[in-house]
Amino acid sequence: MADPKKDDFLDDIDAAEAEEQADLNEEIDDIAMEIDALRAERDDYKDRFMRALADAENARKRADKDRREAQAYGGTRIARDLLPVYDNLNRALTAAQESEGAPTALVEGVELTLKELLKVFERHGVTRITPEVGERFDPQQHEAMFEAPVPGTKAGEIIQVSAEGFMLYDRLLRPAQVGVSSMPAS
Repeated sequence: MADPKKDDFLDDIDAAEAEEQADLNEEIDDIAMEIDALRAERDDYKDRFMRALADAENARKRADKDRREAQAYGGTRIARDLLPVYDNLNRALTAAQESEGAPTALVEGVELTLKELLKVFERHGVTRITPEVGERFDPQQHEAMFEAPVPGTKAGEIIQVSAEGFMLYDRLLRPAQVGVSSMPAS
């Protein structure tokens, strides 16, 4: 025969255990939700960190490129400002060599100054563009000052060089100034 007190006692224990299990399940669910929220927050922070790291790396690369360009091309303005000095020295040398009464020392002095200027240009990456008559006109390096039909030439050939051009490494400082044939093709 069953003892009603014992059965009530066991029912109370089962009810308490069920209530305790329900409380534990609720706590576990709360902890699981908190863990999921923390994981989402962690993933968000990780994503932000990776983006910030990529931005910092891009900024570093950009700054490095800017520094290299500034180092290589920083002298562009002064180089452009020195080109008329080169032109004038070249004209003076040509005029002195063409005149019969020019003092030899003066001609030699201008030649040496011109050579020294070209050495300085070379040291700093400035190179001359020296087109020749008969070469093909290149709009990337030459500037057409005029066009004229010259017999015995083809259209687009250089017929006269007015001024040399200059490059700073791979950038054009000044195009060579040339005259170009406009002779139609026969």
